[in-house]
Amino acid sequence: MRVGDMASLGTREGMRGRFNAGRPGFGRAGRWAEARTFHHDQLPPERVAAEREATISVCLPARDEATTIGPILDCLMPLVEQDVVDQVVVVADGTDGTHEVAARHGAEVHDQSELCSHLGPVQGKGDAMWRALTVLAGEVVCYLDADSEQFGSHFAAALAGAVAIPGPTAFAKAFYRRPFKIDEGTEQPTGGGRVTELTARPLLRAFYPELSEVRQPLAGEIAARRDLLEQIPFCLGYAVDIGVLIDAYELVGLEGIAQVDLDVRQNRHRPLEELGPMADAVLAGVTDRLERSGRLEPSPGHDPWPERPPLAGRYA
Repeated sequence: MRVGDMASLGTREGMRGRFNAGRPGFGRAGRWAEARTFHHDQLPPERVAAEREATISVCLPARDEATTIGPILDCLMPLVEQDVVDQVVVVADGTDGTHEVAARHGAEVHDQSELCSHLGPVQGKGDAMWRALTVLAGEVVCYLDADSEQFGSHFAAALAGAVAIPGPTAFAKAFYRRPFKIDEGTEQPTGGGRVTELTARPLLRAFYPELSEVRQPLAGEIAARRDLLEQIPFCLGYAVDIGVLIDAYELVGLEGIAQVDLDVRQNRHRPLEELGPMADAVLAGVTDRLERSGRLEPSPGHDPWPERPPLAGRYA
């Protein structure tokens, strides 16, 4: 079942059945989900190339992703030739040859720690994303994770297009079905995204109910106006995704946010012992923002989660 055709990115007819099945939306969040949720086939590369009115940079922060970065770039680099995007950048770290593989596949490659080198070694994903802004030239920036195994060009085209085609969207977040791979021969159709379902979404329902219908608040696939990103602090590490979402909401409101269904994403699943620190980071990203807004009293001696400050911009 396909989302109905839309006259523009600001309106929408219908909804994918599996998005709504068994979980009705309520209030403002439900109305937002009905109006601002799109399927990637509404934003094919041909439409984005014809209708976009902004330059687009695609960025992949990558740490030891040599096995997946090549196939991903094989999907992305043709978008440059098709005038869908203008720049594809890999900001790489690690020792497995990711830098060399990315360069062979035609991407612009930068070492993470050489960007803003006066700050010392890069400190996780959020720091890499923030530093990458110094070499990304597009008016729209699309960040994509570099460990996807089931990747398609629609990841970049649809997300970036949702922002680059004229309309109200300043920030677009991906969502998808996440299979859970038990081993090489066994895969469940759902079950991935454990920190999302057990930590991130409950926190949003409790403290930011307007964002409760954001299907994948921890998705690493986002697109945003560059001048919006320049007004947002980037949490270091895994707190970055939920922090950027909340800060974008505070700056542009629900009307400036959209979410795009990319169908399926398969990534490397982490063992349970690694999920606790990830959940801690997500919790810190939310509680720091509650403290900053005066909605939560900080504990004595509490240190905020480390972050990089906003660069600059127009959303003052």
